[in-house]
Amino acid sequence: MLSKKQFKLINSLKKKKYRLEYQLFLAEGIKVVEELLQSNFKPHLILCTSDYSNKLSRDDLLIISDKELKSISEFSTPNQILGVFKIPNTDSLKTRGLSLVLDGVNDPGNLGTIIRLCDWFGIEQLVCSPNTVECYNPKVVQASMGSLSRVSIIYRDLESFLREDTRPIYGALLKGENVYQKILNKEAVLVLGNESNGISKEIQKLITLKVTIPHFGEIKRTESLNVATATAILLSEFMRN
Repeated sequence: MLSKKQFKLINSLKKKKYRLEYQLFLAEGIKVVEELLQSNFKPHLILCTSDYSNKLSRDDLLIISDKELKSISEFSTPNQILGVFKIPNTDSLKTRGLSLVLDGVNDPGNLGTIIRLCDWFGIEQLVCSPNTVECYNPKVVQASMGSLSRVSIIYRDLESFLREDTRPIYGALLKGENVYQKILNKEAVLVLGNESNGISKEIQKLITLKVTIPHFGEIKRTESLNVATATAILLSEFMRN
């Protein structure tokens, strides 16, 4: 049975303020929770319904009713299991290989998808500006589908980070060179910007090479690509090169 203290804690973690205060975050759904349990993330509390309890051989399981799960779930149809995990310390920056940098990406679904793309393409480190949506937002955690456990995500002042990095810096912009006609360096930094405004002017000044995904449609009324879609195309090109 869920205690009042546990109920209060779980509901508080739906807000960024309390996630930062308690250094805990929520994960919900079988795939997401199971992926996190198999990773280096440390569980603080694991709750599940009796229908699912026999699938996990853990001593720290708290069995709750369907009604209790619905009262704390972010889903309209709860998915049998919810976990509270400790936020890890990820301070170390890597300056080798290909690093992806996000400048002001606001949509949780986009960030979650980009985390999955990093996992798919073997990008170990994702560097985010302070005004990028928080990666432990429940919607980001859900959209990442467990890839959060395999990608190091660090929030940094991007100007300082990019000025100190010696690798070439590629920036995804509408007015750039055709990415399909470039030989891309895998020892590099790739920057993508905000959904509406793109890469900020301050960061654009630090970019070594501006690249764009060319528009092939005849009418060409589409103004831009979704940032997660653009990320998928660009990472594919870096890997192909």
